[in-house]
Amino acid sequence: MTKGILGRKLGMTQLFSENGELLPVTVIEAEPNVVLQTKNVESDGYEAIQLGFYDKKESRANKPEKGIAAKAEAAPKRYVKEIRDIAVADYEVGQEVKVDAFAEGDIVDVSGTSKGKGFQGAIKRHNQSRGPMSHGSRYHRRPGAMGPVDPNHVLKGKKLPGRMGGKTVTVQNLEIVKVDAERNLLLVKGNVPGAKKSYVSVQSAVKTVK
Repeated sequence: MTKGILGRKLGMTQLFSENGELLPVTVIEAEPNVVLQTKNVESDGYEAIQLGFYDKKESRANKPEKGIAAKAEAAPKRYVKEIRDIAVADYEVGQEVKVDAFAEGDIVDVSGTSKGKGFQGAIKRHNQSRGPMSHGSRYHRRPGAMGPVDPNHVLKGKKLPGRMGGKTVTVQNLEIVKVDAERNLLLVKGNVPGAKKSYVSVQSAVKTVK
């Protein structure tokens, strides 16, 4: 069954594996999460648990958030997310989920909000090729043809300049290299989306790795 935890990306570092290989790893701080709610098929139509991570001031929480937190006997949380396809029977409202739920070698998917890059052109945003840079070309970094003459308008989906980043991105099939239960840290091989101190969710991989 699926396992999941919410955390905060602290940054990247390097580790040496037992065979001497240098591994780039991302450090994720995952303080004990609190189970705020449980969902089941009878009442909600699906099974899931709602996890909360990182306390926030009571004054910044709205009434529903305060009510949910009170039932779990916890403070309102900044980052709340549901984990689906999970054995709900193993969890109770108010229970803590810690990093030791995972083990070294587990394969996980990590989701986060990608870094916002502002308004960017088609070359950077969509990895398009540029035109000749020689004098007189008049076509250097433009987005290209706007579409055929017949519909007489730009078709939906045309790749154009615009705001880049700031979207939910999931990196799949990352390996957990180390679990530090004392300091509530997960060390994941490779990079994960988001800036430093941004919130991420770690869940068991959806696709099996061959």
